[in-house]
Amino acid sequence: MNIHEYQAKEIFREYNVAVPNSKVAFSVDEAVEAAKELTTDVKVVKAQIHAGGRGKAGGVKIAKNMDEVKQYADEILGKTLVTHQTGPDGKEVKRLLIEEGCDIKNEYYLGVVLDRATSSVVMMGSEEGGTEIEEVAAETPEKIFKEVVDPVVGLSPYQARRLAFNMNIPKEYVGKAVKFMMSLYKVFVEKDCSIAEINPLVTTGDGEVIALDAKLNFDDNALFRQKDIQELRDLDEEDEKEIEASKYDLSYVALDGNIGCMVNGAGLAMSTMDIIKHYGGEPANFLDVGGGATTEKVTEAFKIILSDQNVKGIFVNIFGGIMKCDVIAEGVVEATKQVGLEMPLVVRLEGTNVDQGKKILDESGLNITSAESMADGANKIVSLVK
Repeated sequence: MNIHEYQAKEIFREYNVAVPNSKVAFSVDEAVEAAKELTTDVKVVKAQIHAGGRGKAGGVKIAKNMDEVKQYADEILGKTLVTHQTGPDGKEVKRLLIEEGCDIKNEYYLGVVLDRATSSVVMMGSEEGGTEIEEVAAETPEKIFKEVVDPVVGLSPYQARRLAFNMNIPKEYVGKAVKFMMSLYKVFVEKDCSIAEINPLVTTGDGEVIALDAKLNFDDNALFRQKDIQELRDLDEEDEKEIEASKYDLSYVALDGNIGCMVNGAGLAMSTMDIIKHYGGEPANFLDVGGGATTEKVTEAFKIILSDQNVKGIFVNIFGGIMKCDVIAEGVVEATKQVGLEMPLVVRLEGTNVDQGKKILDESGLNITSAESMADGANKIVSLVK
């Protein structure tokens, strides 16, 4: 789950992670009033969407007076920003962050992530702040420094100090940088984050270390114990199909292709998408119905797939362990009847109760193409769609 920058900065304030004074605004008038409450002459008007690259897309403006605050707020609110993270459709700006300007001396990158290679939390930093970290990793990877955190001990002050020195933070700022990093790590752990990223982290002329930007993503599987974080969810920023899928505990991610996929198990779902591409097709989604799907759940999964206007065919690929093939078959038949399915449908079943499942499909009288293997099914659905 993602949240907005202004929401992330409110969480930072709770943990004494230094951020500039700022106010959120939902209209031009609110933006002007917010600017009046801030003490600096220079204000920053920032679009609030769940995507990076806002500055390059015209979503961040420096206002030197109140007239410019009003002008920029009017320009940005309601604008559709297209960045490298939004996709070609972009995202409409419905709220702004009005923030105090500051005397920036240097910019840095700082992030906390879960490194699956080491099964540990890693804090990483770079003196190349203000640019996409992906570019730094590709072009000058030697400028990214990492500290692997022992989950029992947590981030140690010596690790934070070593990272600060490697990032070339001036020695007079190192003490505050260490405190900043320790607090950021605490946010990451206590709020069940999957990413905590600051780009840029800056040192200022008055001796402060401040987060000018803030990005927090949260582990969906831990939200049950983070009720305050759940309340920050902005459904306007999420895909409608993904919102609907979450109501039925379905793991769904929309993609750009035209072959809808319904699979049980994340690994099998990834393999299914790969083999569809291998045979020349393009998957329209990642959809994992999980191990305990009911007929109702399968029916809803079908409806969500079909709500994507780009879908021209569906591939159901089920390996029944906990999941029973006859339950999937009943769901497929029920869904097909309910939605009046007319496009190609290929079903591959294997595992628990597979014979009963195939019998249900064969006796349904519906236009369903059976597949003997994952490769056979992928080949058939790609051919039928083409």
